[in-house]
Amino acid sequence: MTPSPMTSLPSVAELLESAVPFRVRLRTRFRGVTHREGLLLRGPRGAGEFAPFDDYPASGAARWLAAAIDAGWGERLPAVRQAVRVNAIIPDGDIETTRAFARAAAESGCDTMKVKVGSVALAVPADAAEQITHDLRRIAVVRDCLDAEFGPGRGRIRLDVNAMWTAQQAVAAVPALLQAAGEIDYFEQPCETLAECAQVRGETGVRIAIDEGLRLAGDLDADTIAQVREAADVVIVKPIPLGGAAEVLRIAEQVQRPVVVSGSMDTSIGLSYVLAAACALPDLPYACGLGTGSLLAEDLAADTLVPVGGMMQLTQVGVDPDALRAHTIPADDPRHAWWLRRLREAAAHLPGLGSVAP
Repeated sequence: MTPSPMTSLPSVAELLESAVPFRVRLRTRFRGVTHREGLLLRGPRGAGEFAPFDDYPASGAARWLAAAIDAGWGERLPAVRQAVRVNAIIPDGDIETTRAFARAAAESGCDTMKVKVGSVALAVPADAAEQITHDLRRIAVVRDCLDAEFGPGRGRIRLDVNAMWTAQQAVAAVPALLQAAGEIDYFEQPCETLAECAQVRGETGVRIAIDEGLRLAGDLDADTIAQVREAADVVIVKPIPLGGAAEVLRIAEQVQRPVVVSGSMDTSIGLSYVLAAACALPDLPYACGLGTGSLLAEDLAADTLVPVGGMMQLTQVGVDPDALRAHTIPADDPRHAWWLRRLREAAAHLPGLGSVAP
């Protein structure tokens, strides 16, 4: 795993010198956090974003670092299109939160919405039935917003469980979820293992998309890709957690399934890199998962990258100096040193960067 071709790799010292720890606020809790933190890395070709979630090991965080180096020091892959269709994201929450996000998404022209479901089905097994009931109500709200904006049945829904269910729970829930959703694109990562996802696919006939099964795999080798292919109708490819745009192109060529290019809860700096990767892929039959800018209450760019008319135009988003100053984590905050240490730990897993100072 290395960044795409460039004149030379930066040293660890250069990365640390360029790094600015940042923290931006989200509009609502997402993936268990209310803020997004990371490092902005300023290279000769632009800015890269290194922001692996805290639960990623150093080896996994190294892929995020490879992508950030590619963004700041590498060459952009040639674009084959200038715009992509985008799905909106509907975070888990109460009915009013769901309605507010769905209405705003519909008004932005997004006729495909990804709804987060099942967030506590395994964490609190006794509440699984209540969770399903809650999700069915939220899905119905999203369907109503889509029908009102685009006409009955014309909008599409994606359901994302983030690997929270067992195969038995998923199989049991699918009929009611499909009834509430109407037309759907796919059911994303219902279970933790690829074998369980394949079981759900076989028993329900619903289209299955694989995200965590690829993104969290220890090795992105031919065997892993073959296992993903067996479980998936669609594959979610996230350029930053997977190690960069060139790695996503390699996976897309080998997986032999339609791919959906998605962000990783990035600021607009990282999201613009993901958008460039999407515009470099030759075949994108599904809307891209790039609508996460709607979750940002604060950003490192002057204007947050969000869809217009359901589309995103290829653009290079620059860092706003005032925004960066406002959202820099102070040196006396323990998370400032924590992020610099995280960069050193991730760099130890990337070849060609040299030794890592303690």
